Order: sequence, then structure tokens, then C-alpha cells
Amino acid sequence: MDALLMMILVFVGYIVMYRLYGRFIGKKIFALARDRLVPSKEFEDGIDYVPTKKEVIFGHHYASIAGTGPIVGPAIAVIWGWLPAIIWIFVGSIIIGGVHDFGALVLSMRNQGKSISEYTKKYINSRTGLMFFLIVFLELWIFIAILGLVMAVIFAKYPAAVLPVWMEIPIALYLGYLVYKKGKSILGLSILAIIAMYVTVVIGVYFPIELPGIAGIPPTGGWTIILLAYAFVASVLPVTTLLQPRDFINSHQLIVAMVLLLTGALIAGFSGRMEIVAPAVQATPQGAPPMWPFLFVTIACGAISGFHGLVSSGTTSKQVANEEDSLTIGYGGMLMEGVLSTLVVVAATAGIGMAYNANGQLLTGTAAWTHHYASWAAAAGLASKIGAFVDGSANMITTLGIPVAWAVAIMGVFVASFAGTSLDTATRIQRYVCTEIFTRLGIGVFRNIYFSTAFVIITAVILAFVTGADGKGALKLWPLFGAINQSLAGLGLVVMTIYLKSKGGLKWVFSAVPAVFMIFMTMWAVIMNQFRFIQGGNGLLIVTNFLVILIVADIAVEGVIKFVSFSSKDDGSVSPAYTG
Repeated sequence: MDALLMMILVFVGYIVMYRLYGRFIGKKIFALARDRLVPSKEFEDGIDYVPTKKEVIFGHHYASIAGTGPIVGPAIAVIWGWLPAIIWIFVGSIIIGGVHDFGALVLSMRNQGKSISEYTKKYINSRTGLMFFLIVFLELWIFIAILGLVMAVIFAKYPAAVLPVWMEIPIALYLGYLVYKKGKSILGLSILAIIAMYVTVVIGVYFPIELPGIAGIPPTGGWTIILLAYAFVASVLPVTTLLQPRDFINSHQLIVAMVLLLTGALIAGFSGRMEIVAPAVQATPQGAPPMWPFLFVTIACGAISGFHGLVSSGTTSKQVANEEDSLTIGYGGMLMEGVLSTLVVVAATAGIGMAYNANGQLLTGTAAWTHHYASWAAAAGLASKIGAFVDGSANMITTLGIPVAWAVAIMGVFVASFAGTSLDTATRIQRYVCTEIFTRLGIGVFRNIYFSTAFVIITAVILAFVTGADGKGALKLWPLFGAINQSLAGLGLVVMTIYLKSKGGLKWVFSAVPAVFMIFMTMWAVIMNQFRFIQGGNGLLIVTNFLVILIVADIAVEGVIKFVSFSSKDDGSVSPAYTG
């Protein structure tokens, strides 16, 4: 199939469905009201709760939910063929992911900006809220530890990306200073900021930075320590200091990357060089798990992801200036992530066929794709996943006359920058979650943001280095992450369904159907994983995965009981006195 035609059809479909289905969900299902008091204004503190322009908070939200998720998932899932991947990305993001992200944001905004764990307690019961906290903590614990390793791998594979990624920090700090302290217009300054950043990209190509091993700690371990230390500092700063301006720059990066990729695809498409070289469907790739249900676990962020609900109810809900903005931010942000995942599919199934370096041998067409995706093991490595996107995208960009080294650096910086945003945001959200649960248990010291953030970072460091100095300890639990993440998404939809049931009518159907689908698919995958872990004799994964099964089943059952026994007297409204 022609890759350009597929892209056009998918992108037009997103625009149409945002205007039709998205607006319907916002107006008829969640009944958005511009004059409803929002947490950013009710609890404004200049640190976490800050009313923010829609364009700026969209940049933060999008950069936070994107990270490397919508890249690595589709980049390996195309091993089952491009058609199942693109169908799940398109349909999933519209019907399931968009509803999940948007609903999580609205529920948090109507519950004083509290996390999904806290309002689970309200809408179901306290014990379920505690169970939800445990699975959220586990997901973020793994995620924070693994993100340090992800960025370390990117820096090792693309050393030209190191300088631009770190230079983005002072550029963003200065942008934030001019906008929030000096009252300058953010639009013009952000354009200058993105130009400055791309100047550093060019410099990085000629001055790549490679971290040496230090005191017996290999480069991956060294970068992990540095990045987790950065996460501590970044996540305790006021959101206007670094988080918002950097993420606004990242949103501009997305625009630039998409323009380059789309223009490159147009040029390559019209010249006949952008044919999809992957099979439409490949049901039984060598060594791969079955497509059903693992397609729906492998492609998470591009279609639906539990982490998105944590961002929506974590940092984003505390910055949205009015409720009507939540549709663009929550639902629109999910569709934009679908756009990115679509570009990943194109890069990994068509762009990769334009030129592929296989151990010094240049391959093109089907031979290139077949070599990279020869088996599940060949395509599953982190560097392999990222490489399929970066190298395929670089091939598309070079049709514009941009040197290959520059194109690779541009895409490497793009991936690393979004991973850095997710690291900062995940750390901040974990701090919120720990503060909520431990203060409820009477451990007041967690109200101190420095203590609670230190707890988050120290636990992540312990996991990262539990297997040695290379910082790869989180890989021990990484096989659990996909299923945990998607289970969390399903459970978030369960809570949403209880809330919508309280509003009367059949509004609950729009979250209940996606909830049933996600719980079924992810529990199927989790149970299959359990048999695989038992066969492999991995005690840690067996015990941890079994606990996940129990928690998910418990929350799902409690949700059904609450749904069935729902009292018509409970209107689901949020009491002003509600404090969790």
C-alpha cells in the first residue's frame, strides 16, 4: 500500500472524529462548563497549581504522555503487520484512549486536582483506592527507573543528541523567566527558543558527547544517576520555571518533526519511494507471542495508556485554566499521540525500506524490513525499537536535502527530549501519589516536597541498580510493565463508568464498553504472562504478576458491585468539603 495515502486517510479521520465524537463526548457526556471552578484557580500556589493558557498546558500534557511510548510500541508491533497496528492506533485512540485521557482529566478537575487513586476511593471505596495506589506506585516505580535507562541508551546510540537535550534546559529556563517574570509574549520567544535548540542540534552533530565509564560504573549507569538527579531537581521546581516552557518547546519540536516527516513523505511518495514494504498481516512471526491479546498491550501510548490517566489527574489537572480547555488537552492530546504513532508505523514499514545499514551492507525494500524484523528477538531490543523509527524517519527527512547525520540527530533529540519530559512528569506524579497516601496514613513528613521527592528518587535508584552498576535493574520488572499499564487504563475506565452512572441516563456506556474491552484483553495477557513466567522459573515475576492479577481482579469486581448496587440518591456530585 502507498504510505502517503494511508497517512492522509488516518489524519483526515482524526480531524473528523475530533469534531464529531470528541465534541459529543465533551458536551453531551461530561457536560463541560467554562464557569465551573477549577483546581488551578481554587488552590493556586505558583508551584503545582497554576492556571495556564491552553496552548502551553497542551504542550506540557502532550510531551508528558508521549515520551518514548508511542514510538517503541508501534515500532515492534508492526512485526504482526502494518494493518493491525494502524487499525488499533486509529480506532483505539478515538473510542478508548481519547475517552480515557479526557475523562481522567475531567474527574480530577472535579475532585480538587486529586490523583486517580484518590477519586477511586471516593467513587468505589477506601480499600479499592488503596489497591489502586499500589498498582499506580508499582507502574511509576518501574517507569521512572526505566526512563533513566532509556535516555542512557539513546545517548549511547545517538551521541549527537546529548548536547542539544541538555542545552534545552537553560533555553527553557530563560524562556520561562522572560514569559513569567518579565511578561513577554510566549509565542515569538518560543519560536526563537526552538531555533536556538536546532542550532545546538547542528553543533551536537560535530561535537558528539560520549560519557566514559567512571569508577567502575559503565556509561548507562552513569547517565542513569545523572538523569535521576536531574529528575529530582526538575520535579520540585515550580511548573512555570522549567516544566511548562520546556514542554512548550517540545510541542514546537513535534510540529517541526511532523512537518519534516510529512514533507519528506510527500516528496518520497510522489517519487515512488514510499511504498510500505512490510506485510499487511503477519500472524505468527518467529518467536513472537500471539497477536491477540498482545497487540493491545504492546501498542499502549499510541492507542490507550494508563500512564496518560496519571498525567491527566497528576500535573495537567492542576494547570488547566477552565474546564472547556480539557477537551483539546485530554481528547485532542490523545489523537495527536495517535498521529505520532502513525508516523512511527510509516517510518518502520516504509521509511526503513528506503535505506538500511545491516552490518555494513546497504539493504532496501522488503529485504531491509525483513532483516530488521527477522524475529521477535531481533526487533524487541530497546535500541532496535528506537532505531527503526529514527533511521526510518531520517530516510524520509533526507529527501529534503538535509544531511543524514543532521536528520538522525534531529530525530534522536526528538525522542530523548520527550523521554526527559516523561521522566520529570512521572517523578512529580509519584510525589503527588506518595504524599496523598502517606499523609492519609498519618506520616506527615511526606507533605514536604523535598522529602517525598527524595523518597521517589531513592526507590527508583534502588530498582535501577539492584542488578549491578549498569543501571539496568528495572529490566527485571519491565516484562510486567505493558500489562500493568493497560490494566491501569482499564481500571481508570471502570472508575469513570461509576462516575457517569451517577449522572443518570446511559452516559456510562461510552466508558463501560472500552473498560470491558481493556480489562478483558489485559487480564488475558497478564494470565498468559503468568504461565510463561512459571515455565521460565522466574520467582520475582511470578509473585509480582500474581499480585497484579489479584489487584486488578479485586478493583474490577468492586467496580461491578458498586455499579450494580448504585443508589439513585447518589448523584456523584463533588462536595466542596471533599478532601480525599
